Amino acid sequence: MNPRHLLRMARWARNPASAKRVRLVFGIVGICVALYAVERFLGWPDFLSREVGTNRWRP
Repeated sequence: MNPRHLLRMARWARNPASAKRVRLVFGIVGICVALYAVERFLGWPDFLSREVGTNRWRP
């Protein structure tokens, strides 16, 4: 582990984050998990996917 990480963890232990920031981080992580679950169980829509190898525009 990098010594910089140890110093950062020590600083966080001395000055913990506010409850508002903790809720914000957990909210962002929750949104990411929800998006992953939707993509995993329902699938990715075809209209959002790129067609690799098709180049319709040719000079």
